[in-house]
Amino acid sequence: MKTTPFKKFIAILNVIAWAGFWAFGYLALTAETQNIDQITTAFVLAALGGMIGIWAYLQLVRYAEASGYAQPPQTADRSHLEAEFLASEGNN
Repeated sequence: MKTTPFKKFIAILNVIAWAGFWAFGYLALTAETQNIDQITTAFVLAALGGMIGIWAYLQLVRYAEASGYAQPPQTADRSHLEAEFLASEGNN
């Protein structure tokens, strides 16, 4: 499996974003209550880190499933639902 620099960048971004989430989240939770500016800034940076971390993680999962490194999620066979629905409409 060949990796491209973009995929490596996403992986590094994921680590940095989650580190920022935890670091700034801690700062937001432990800041003095009188210092609203510090709490607000730390909260915004933590939220940004969390959002970027989730996005990067989902991109890595998508790549892992597409490349065969991870199994795709198992889904139920729902092909019978349409036939059951059409049969139930005729009974009304």
